[in-house]
Parts: sequence; C-alpha cells; structure tokens
Amino acid sequence: MSRHTGLQREVLSLYRSCLRAVYHKPIDSRTHFKSFVTQEFRKYATEVERKDFDTVEFLLRKGKRQLEVYGDPNIKRMTTAAG
Repeated sequence: MSRHTGLQREVLSLYRSCLRAVYHKPIDSRTHFKSFVTQEFRKYATEVERKDFDTVEFLLRKGKRQLEVYGDPNIKRMTTAAG
C-alpha cells in the first residue's frame, strides 16, 4: 500500500530529477543549483495547501519546464537575485 498520493509521488519524482540534474553541472556551480532547487521546493511547500490541487499541478508543470531549461548542458552557471 502506497503512503503517498499520485500527486505527491509526482512532486517527489520532480524533486529527485532536479537534484539529479544538479550533478550534471560543473562542480563549482552545483551549490547554486542545489540551493535554488531546495529553496523553491521549500518555499512552495509552506505556501501551498496540500489540498490545493490546481496550484500543485500548475507548480508541477512550471517545475518540469524549469528542469528542461536548467537541465540543458549548455547552462553552466546560475545566480539567484536577492529579494
């Protein structure tokens, strides 16, 4: 018996995929990429209600698009804007 719903499994899968993508980046940039991933997931984990399925699905689509962009091997560095 699964302990997570289908949507929760999708979120966890996206999170793991994002973390895996970090290790394809240059060593000196990995910290920035990993920090970005963890900050984004934690931010939305506290801001979005578990039962707000529309928002969770929207954020999943947004996250998958971001993974496609940031997962591109040509993107080597990332900086985050303060504020």
